[in-house]
Amino acid sequence: MENGIKNTVTVTVTERDTALSHGSGTLRVYATPAMAALMESTAMDSVSPFLAEGETTVGTALDIRHLSATPVGCTVTCESELTEIDGRRLVFKVRVSDVGGLIGEGTHERFIISAEKFMDKAESKLSNK
Repeated sequence: MENGIKNTVTVTVTERDTALSHGSGTLRVYATPAMAALMESTAMDSVSPFLAEGETTVGTALDIRHLSATPVGCTVTCESELTEIDGRRLVFKVRVSDVGGLIGEGTHERFIISAEKFMDKAESKLSNK
């Protein structure tokens, strides 16, 4: 794995992607939580082919700005680029655009983890109620 890995994903905004549906607002426009999820998944998918068997990545930080509203039915395109590798820590530049231009941008951090160990630790919380 090396800096410069890129990914692009295009989706159409649906009712389930709206601020009204997410409870993050009252309007039928692309929700910031939906945009954030698209940014995370675009970055995650970009590096998954480079991981060892049993490894995955988890999101640990997201610093974004939502700059412009996008209506239902419009397509949005997310681009991610891996800009920093520090051991298991990965940092991505993320940008989302619609037909009118840039609607969101920022940085996203992920960590490479063992899926099994991660889930074992998470599920151990159930026995510590």
